[in-house]
Amino acid sequence: MQTRQYWRRNLWLTGFLLLIWFVVTFVASYYARELDQFMVFGFPLGFYMGAQGALIIYALIIAFYAWYMNRLDRQFSTSEGGD
Repeated sequence: MQTRQYWRRNLWLTGFLLLIWFVVTFVASYYARELDQFMVFGFPLGFYMGAQGALIIYALIIAFYAWYMNRLDRQFSTSEGGD
């Protein structure tokens, strides 16, 4: 039963983070002209998301996934290595 909960949480997290990735990558690009009316650090938001914002969000997604999965591994007493 614990294995099923572990994988359910893992798949839920992966799906949620992929949804964020999709929104940042495709939705922000599709609506770039509309987003340009907002300014971030002196740049239009559509341009900023393409140049810097998306990369920052990708790094945050990776960091959050690593942190959460380490926490989940400790909670369910699993490990990656063969220790």
